[in-house]
Amino acid sequence: MSEFPTLLSPITVGTMPLRNRVMMPPHTAPLGPLWGTDEQAAQNIAYIRRRCEAGVAWIVNITGHIDNLFVPGFTPVGIGARTSGYFRLPHFHDRVQAYTEAIHAAGSFTTVQLVSQGGLPNAPSATLSSPVLNAVPHVLDRDEIQWYVQEFGWSAHAAQRAGADGIDLHLNHDDLMEWFVSPLVNTRDDEYGGSLDNRLRFVREILRDIRERCGSDFTVGVRLNMFEEAPGGYDLEEGIEIARRLEATGMVDYLSLVAGSNWGNPSYIQTHVYPPAAWAELSGEFVKAVDLPIAYAGRVTTPEVAEQVLAAGQAHVVGVARALLADPDWVAKAAAGRSGEIRPCTGCDDCISSVIVERTAFACAINPHAGTESTVDWPVPATTARDVLVVGGGPAGLEVAALAAERGHRVRLWEASDRLGGLLRTASAAPTFDGFGTFLDWQERRVRSLGVDVRLRMRVEVDDVLAEAPDILVVATGTAPRRPGVPGDDLPFVHDVRHVLDGSAPVTGRVVVVAQDDHVAPLAVADHLAGLGHAVTIVYATLGPAPLLSRYAIGGFLARLETLGVRIRTSEQVARIDPGEVSTRRVYSQRPGDPIPADTVVLACGGVPQGDLAVRLRGRVPAVHVVGDAFAPRRQIYATREAYALVAGME
Repeated sequence: MSEFPTLLSPITVGTMPLRNRVMMPPHTAPLGPLWGTDEQAAQNIAYIRRRCEAGVAWIVNITGHIDNLFVPGFTPVGIGARTSGYFRLPHFHDRVQAYTEAIHAAGSFTTVQLVSQGGLPNAPSATLSSPVLNAVPHVLDRDEIQWYVQEFGWSAHAAQRAGADGIDLHLNHDDLMEWFVSPLVNTRDDEYGGSLDNRLRFVREILRDIRERCGSDFTVGVRLNMFEEAPGGYDLEEGIEIARRLEATGMVDYLSLVAGSNWGNPSYIQTHVYPPAAWAELSGEFVKAVDLPIAYAGRVTTPEVAEQVLAAGQAHVVGVARALLADPDWVAKAAAGRSGEIRPCTGCDDCISSVIVERTAFACAINPHAGTESTVDWPVPATTARDVLVVGGGPAGLEVAALAAERGHRVRLWEASDRLGGLLRTASAAPTFDGFGTFLDWQERRVRSLGVDVRLRMRVEVDDVLAEAPDILVVATGTAPRRPGVPGDDLPFVHDVRHVLDGSAPVTGRVVVVAQDDHVAPLAVADHLAGLGHAVTIVYATLGPAPLLSRYAIGGFLARLETLGVRIRTSEQVARIDPGEVSTRRVYSQRPGDPIPADTVVLACGGVPQGDLAVRLRGRVPAVHVVGDAFAPRRQIYATREAYALVAGME
């Protein structure tokens, strides 16, 4: 019998007889839009096809923004704001037809989301939905509302003509439709506002127009926030009533449920700060309340978690996105009884943050093959097997070793400490970071199963490498702690974040964290220490904390720290550290800040590259490469990308 009998059992949703209960929500727009160049469209389709061929039953991958209604010359701004949508593009039909044909050929089905995300600048009322967005919208009149109703209906029919099996109405995440339903945002006093029945009128009219155009032989679903987290929005009880009334229209075939917003706690793209499937129990209340199939999405990380949600009656289908980004064979491995081999998603959300904040190419921190499906069939056997020596067993070194072994090279991996994983292993000691340790355990099993010769406690010198005479040397030796260079940063009560997290540095009393790291490290160590009962203050010179975390990621971290009483001071530099006190100055005025009492100071200041072994061996080994933090300290997502680029060209 299958280990996952419910997950792998068939179900019919609307007109779609699904072979299992796995649905993949949208997440590939940064990969290369279906509407972009021919190459981008081909990559997008190849990414989807790969996962369908490995067993995913239902794809909801197209975030189909409809056209918007603006006065000539208006420039929309904000989340999801755009003038033109996708459905009226001249190549919409051909691109979506190629996409749907690839999905159907693999035995899967697809629905297309209909989105007017952000509603900017259009809304039911001149009311704001989020405390972090302040653009006041235009209030739609009745004629404009009807324009949107018809545009939604026309767009749904365009998706149907292109071969889609159905559509997914996006009634969440600050979509225009959610704004109409929300008692917080919709303050109208006409037939579209006031009572819940009136607030649902816009959605009912859209559903009716879609059904009139597309008929009954077409699946129509609604993606719904179970509750609005902003005070004044609808709560869970009203969310369930919305579900009941949508079902009562007779025009809806399923509900797809999520929790979270574009900015808050939770975000709908939940990081490892939250447990897996944290809101599935609430989804179960909808299962009890309506007879429609319910899909639940929100950190469904493993087949075990998925089976638990489904077997408990909390949903009929599970949405899995980032876990399928991490491992396209997630379903196939579950079906084959090999779930332990699934490359585990860590929930770091750098697949989102790096694209949104740093504008880098789509990538996954743990799967370097994501985004290469149309160009590379990995592994590519090496033309000549080489002797490869990797020095350093952190994220970069581990990935290089595994990839090189997969290509057929003979690989040795030397690590100075008694465990593999580097600073990522150290970070796994922080609260909610245990998933990174799980990933490193998986990575260690991987390299050993590939026959990599792993040696620990190897402090490598030049002569050690020369004695081995490798064809290729890869230096992945990471960093040394970096100090901020202020008076007192070498006092005995001042410790680096890595030594605090590994337990080798004593921490007493009141703690000041010096944050010269733009990602999660200062937040993580503050969480760790506040959880142990310390009064913690973080000092940032930046305008806000963790500027490299996207709006989808930072809310959960800040909510935890606020709950623990952690204080965050921004636009301040640490100027001096003295026994019992940290002095600061304001970044822009250079005026002194209020002194901060401190018994312990923790430096979250990043690291200094330690790649000098490569310098000393260039010209003495046939090929010498530096990768990861040893070249320039960044994050795992960059180390993984560098490892792949290096090994892909290794001949």
